[in-house]
Amino acid sequence: MDIFISSAFGNSQKKKEKKMKISAAVVAAAFSLAFSFILVNFTGQCDAALQQGFYKGKCNSQDVEAIVASVVKRRFNDKPRVAAGLIRLFFHDCFVNGCDASILLDGDSSEKTAPPNLSVSGYDVIDEAKGLLEEACAGIVSCADIIAIAARDAVQLSGGGRYEVQTGRRDGFVSLASNVDLPSPRFSVSQSADAFSKKGIGLTDMVLLLGGHTIGFTNCSLFRDRLYNFDNTGKPDPTMDPLLVLKLRLICPQNSPATRTPVSLDQNLASTFIVDNSFYKQIRLGRGILQIDQALALDPLTNNTVASLANGNDFLARFGQAMVKLGAVDVLTDSQGEIRESCHLKNKPRSTFLFG
Repeated sequence: MDIFISSAFGNSQKKKEKKMKISAAVVAAAFSLAFSFILVNFTGQCDAALQQGFYKGKCNSQDVEAIVASVVKRRFNDKPRVAAGLIRLFFHDCFVNGCDASILLDGDSSEKTAPPNLSVSGYDVIDEAKGLLEEACAGIVSCADIIAIAARDAVQLSGGGRYEVQTGRRDGFVSLASNVDLPSPRFSVSQSADAFSKKGIGLTDMVLLLGGHTIGFTNCSLFRDRLYNFDNTGKPDPTMDPLLVLKLRLICPQNSPATRTPVSLDQNLASTFIVDNSFYKQIRLGRGILQIDQALALDPLTNNTVASLANGNDFLARFGQAMVKLGAVDVLTDSQGEIRESCHLKNKPRSTFLFG
């Protein structure tokens, strides 16, 4: 509280009124600043956080997302299966240490060498996009953001619609095979839910993200037990359509050497390369390939969500939203991490770029 003392009441009153006006102005300015800070944080329009259009005006008038899209589109036109690989690359990166491109780093014991990542593909697409972006604006665009943009473009090119990608990620320094702890395709729904929950992803979003299997592929080693000796019963998984069991046994003989023949996770073969809700329709018919996929349609925790997605028309929009949530898991921003010169190699200590 401020106290004014004057021999004349008139002068004292004027000073009080002036002081009150100044104080009110200070309070209003402080309130405005605080409100602006709150608004910035809720809308994500802050350099220290992910945001749409992060690179606008930062790449010498070049459109960063368009450069990535041109590479993905050309690769997709040549080989549509590249889309599934890019989505899987995005998932495997974000689920370990967050979306920091740590999966791209080379090394004898890096994430690349972990068994679940040995079949990951799409590295060459990211490398090509990174090379073009380094030519356009060296040291500006992170490999982590390129992965996220490429995954979105893969979804769009596969008929899944376009969702807006938030960018502003930076690249991580740590890549260890020992850190790779991805949910197993043989997990129960509860086990998978627990794994996703640790990443801040809820049950419904888990079901949506596993819907990415709509254009996914796998190989016999990950489901052969369901064809011949499910849970050591000496019999096939009773939840799998018997006709599908017979079909898959022709592709995956019981005692043959491991085969790399790709098997579509969406058994509506007319929809193999299309991002749509066909996957959910198939697993409701007992035509899920992976154990976790089939479990989604049967478990009380998720069967209603699966039914809703199979019968509804909102999967594409919801899938995009779930991908955005996944892309925000444990990200590095602002001065954290680095912008790699090469996606495969950490920068030398002197080579770290910061935005102003």
